[in-house]
Amino acid sequence: MLNPPDEGPLRERILSAPLLAEVLTSLATAWDPDFAIASSSEMVDLVEKRNGEVRVGWLTYLSRRLGTVPPLPAPVRIEPVGTLGWLLVLSPERMTATNPEHVAFTLRVRELLDRAGLLQRPDPVTGEE
Repeated sequence: MLNPPDEGPLRERILSAPLLAEVLTSLATAWDPDFAIASSSEMVDLVEKRNGEVRVGWLTYLSRRLGTVPPLPAPVRIEPVGTLGWLLVLSPERMTATNPEHVAFTLRVRELLDRAGLLQRPDPVTGEE
């Protein structure tokens, strides 16, 4: 978890789509997770429907192991992360839980991803067969 300062220029620099896209891309490349997000905990609380599901945030990385990303509404950008998966950037501007339009849009994208089967986590590989 990356917690930016409460205020100041460093907070503004960290909470930008380009920097967070680099952070999530680096994380995905290094660790190959099923998913990763950049979002406030308040937004997660408003958007998450089931415990244990793949979460959706302002920026979301989804592994190809989860499935294929469907077409999403503008202004969502879908960027490949090598051969590992995709980075979804819901908006170039910061998405906040205090803006009802941001919450509604995030919920809409979450619903489209859920319909495509991308929010169900795969069963863990145990190594026992």
